[in-house]
Amino acid sequence: MSRALLLPQVFKIKTIKRLTPDTLLYEVTDQDGNFDLSYRPGQFMEVSIFGSGECPISITSTPSRPQHIEFAVREVGLVSGAMHNLEPSEHIGLRGPFGNGFPIDALKGKDIFFIAGGIGLAPLRSLINYMLDHREDFGAIDIVYGARSPELLCFAEEFAAWQEAPDTRLHLTIDKETPGWQGKVGFVPAIVKELGLPPRDRAAIACGPPVMIKFTLLDLAALGYPDEDVITTLELKMKCGVGKCGRCNIGPIYVCREGPVFRLSELNRLPAEY
Repeated sequence: MSRALLLPQVFKIKTIKRLTPDTLLYEVTDQDGNFDLSYRPGQFMEVSIFGSGECPISITSTPSRPQHIEFAVREVGLVSGAMHNLEPSEHIGLRGPFGNGFPIDALKGKDIFFIAGGIGLAPLRSLINYMLDHREDFGAIDIVYGARSPELLCFAEEFAAWQEAPDTRLHLTIDKETPGWQGKVGFVPAIVKELGLPPRDRAAIACGPPVMIKFTLLDLAALGYPDEDVITTLELKMKCGVGKCGRCNIGPIYVCREGPVFRLSELNRLPAEY
């Protein structure tokens, strides 16, 4: 097992940008500026804030744009709160990358249906931008993304580029009517049902709050999507990243090692009490 998986390596925060009132985007690079870290869309890093602790955070940048690595961090606890107090040029520790990532080769040639809610867009952004950078390898791309209100939509500066990409459609929604909002209104699962995209030669990839995932999976099943073509992510109490601490195991699998990306067919084989 490599040293980078067990001991945090020191990286420097290059820039910090506010995405929403409670979420910041961190661009991180090597201390000498010669960034060299291999990863796959869907993987995560264990991020250390020295003196505060360590937590798993999804990588939101894409390996097809290798100049740096990015993390979207919502302030929800001790470590993320400490990270929100950092400034550019300060340092963090990184272990990883961990996890299996999205099955890119198996998705080639298929139409792709992305479904995201809130901060759940962060890991999907890595794959969306990867696919747009390799546009010829994938079919039509539809992205449904929702949040409670317009100011809670992450990565708004990139929406125009996604909408203008070839054979790519972005469907934005918010939970309730808001003055000046021109997009859809309704919960994400309702928009999935409304679009009714057929499952033939199409994979659906969903990430967001558990309640959103629950009803989205029901709607995808009603549309006829096979479990093998529905992909989602789990983030269950991951700690060590290497399957040793036992915090994230579900029956025989460890989310940090066999996940966090799973096909629905794999999830359906997990113990019923999960």
